[in-house]
Amino acid sequence: MSKFAVDSIVKGKVTGIQPYGVFVALDEETQGLVHISEVAHGFVKDINEHVKVGDEVTVKILSVDEGSKRVSLSIRAAESQPVKQVLADKKVKRQAKIKTSIEGPRGFNTLREKLQEWIEQSKREDLLNK
Repeated sequence: MSKFAVDSIVKGKVTGIQPYGVFVALDEETQGLVHISEVAHGFVKDINEHVKVGDEVTVKILSVDEGSKRVSLSIRAAESQPVKQVLADKKVKRQAKIKTSIEGPRGFNTLREKLQEWIEQSKREDLLNK
């Protein structure tokens, strides 16, 4: 098992699929798990839409636990992020930045505006109670 180094990229074969992840055989003795969050870039609702038992996949080794003989793997870390996804992420960030600059600062503005009203209301109540 020590022949597999963290951060190395290797090929493996899908041996099993569960709702939480994919089991991948790295060699005759070593099997690792690709958690559902590491299967693909973006949200994965159904793993079966991405891999099938018997598929050969390229994976990155995230961690190796010699004691429990577990290997954590990632398919998405072994591949570059799709250009579509990168562009979509940039567009969302750009839109958020534009929206914030158009609207101006948010959050405590309402509080600041209400503060003066509350102070005046408090003064009126003080005068009524005297």
